[in-house]
Amino acid sequence: MTNTFAIAGKELRSYFASPIGYVVIGMYALVFGVFYAVGLDYGVRQSMQGGMGGGPVNVIGQMIRYVLMNLTVINLLVVPLITMRTYAEEKRSGTIELLMTSPVTDFQIIAGKFVGAMLLYGAMLAITFIHVAILFVYGNPEWKPIVSGYLGLLLLGGCFVSLGLFFSSLTRNQIVAGIFTFAVLLLFYILDWAGSLAGPSVEKVVSYLSLTSHLEDFVRGVIDSQHVIYYVSFITFSLFITAKAVDSERWRG
Repeated sequence: MTNTFAIAGKELRSYFASPIGYVVIGMYALVFGVFYAVGLDYGVRQSMQGGMGGGPVNVIGQMIRYVLMNLTVINLLVVPLITMRTYAEEKRSGTIELLMTSPVTDFQIIAGKFVGAMLLYGAMLAITFIHVAILFVYGNPEWKPIVSGYLGLLLLGGCFVSLGLFFSSLTRNQIVAGIFTFAVLLLFYILDWAGSLAGPSVEKVVSYLSLTSHLEDFVRGVIDSQHVIYYVSFITFSLFITAKAVDSERWRG
């Protein structure tokens, strides 16, 4: 575990040794702020309409669901920027040989890089707590949907990061790794929409494979074991194929 955390710390420091760490966190906070403002404005309008005879409206609940679901769009754009350099940069600079010949296992390397990227992703999510705290200062939102929603986003981010590690392990070009990661994540993102165009039986299967469809229950405050199992299985499989890619690199080297 010591080697894993050492690699994770090195990865995290490397993000802030270049502008990428500051850029992605700043971008994340900016876009989240826009979604937050739009969601709040929409919620207030809905509340006013409800007050004029449309019935009571859970403004904060609707707003949180809107904002958290739209965070998946930001993740789709930002996470490839985080993961594209994890292995590709090591290959480009030649430090991958030193890493492969050091007294660490492939599992420790992969786990360390995954944890390092997740720490940066966690820092991005932590920035958004400021906006959520404002809701508690001026309102009385339910905390359970917020906690479960952030848990879902953390698991979803783990899926994005693990898949990004795989594509970064296949090439020495960061841009190529980032493009492939974005393309495949986009495919998983639109699976739910694509499934709705097919028959009911196909829609059910395709919807289950969609990464974002499993997030919907989380943002409603429901933690379903099947969603947790799906996300954990996706992360495990992505890290497994990354290990195989790294292992083949070691044999070729």
